[in-house]
Amino acid sequence: MKEGLTNTGKLIVFSAPSGSGKTTIVKHLLGIKDLNLEFSISATSREKRGTEVHGKDYYFLSLDDFKKHIKNDDFLEWEEVYRDNFYGTLKSEVERIWAMGKTVIFDIDVSGGLRIKRKFPEQTLAIFVKPPSIDDLKIRLKKRQTETEDKINMRVAKASAELATAPLFDVIVVNDELDKALIKAEKLVSDFINS
Repeated sequence: MKEGLTNTGKLIVFSAPSGSGKTTIVKHLLGIKDLNLEFSISATSREKRGTEVHGKDYYFLSLDDFKKHIKNDDFLEWEEVYRDNFYGTLKSEVERIWAMGKTVIFDIDVSGGLRIKRKFPEQTLAIFVKPPSIDDLKIRLKKRQTETEDKINMRVAKASAELATAPLFDVIVVNDELDKALIKAEKLVSDFINS
């Protein structure tokens, strides 16, 4: 963060291979008013998918704009996830949420989640959402019907490397039964916020 900023807020990071269910879990938690969470909207250079909305799902930036933000040190973390597909968290987004007196919740890729945990080790709860298996993950990605077979295969290949990072997170939530995963995530987040 920028010099002089008071880093008093808490950060909840949910990371997982694409298709593990982290977005479903995060949306559930955002619906629980008592948790006082606010979603950190990531910036991306990729195209919108389906019904995605700028400023709600992502901040959709051109590749040039994204690179300007990198050069200006505007990101808390960023990564080129796939070639010319950048994702990142703008520092201004975290500042906006902390200024509201809320806890920031992230639905973020594994590398970005670990970068945030390293920068704010005491203020961050990093949760890894694990699919029951790689085969199950591939089925979930196909059911979405949002990507080509090639993209799905690319995500599945990446998932193996991402699964290897799970032990670096504070907690692993296995999402084999969604109801149980939601209950576990709710308890983890509530306990952390109230600690």
